[in-house]
Amino acid sequence: MTAPKRPLPQPTPETAHFWNGTLEGELRLQRCTSCEESYFPPRPFCPSCGTRDVEVYPASGRARLYSYVINHRAMPGFESPYAIAVVELEEGPRMMTNIVECPQTPEALVLDMELEVAFQTMSDEITLPLFKPRSPAAETSE
Repeated sequence: MTAPKRPLPQPTPETAHFWNGTLEGELRLQRCTSCEESYFPPRPFCPSCGTRDVEVYPASGRARLYSYVINHRAMPGFESPYAIAVVELEEGPRMMTNIVECPQTPEALVLDMELEVAFQTMSDEITLPLFKPRSPAAETSE
């Protein structure tokens, strides 16, 4: 018997740019051209000022761990325990995600730890942006 698969998001016309970006290994955000506020999740208008004058741009992929909970209950497509996290992107918006390539313990998951995006291909249509601890090589190359 095969293990149940992780539920996957269903792209919409409003989120297509985001999911197309993840397929290409790029984290894409939107920014208001009027008030210059960056935001997530994708939507066709600025949540700060309401204008529809928005643009899509590639984000750095860098973030800090803002909050998390370690889930120990079995869920389809997840190996327990796993962190359900909120990261604060370098550009400002916060994103819910999972932390990978790191022990799923309070000792390892330190608030404000530096992270970088790690893409996980789930299907031909969906690649998920997960986050892992930022490598020291990435910090010295900035």
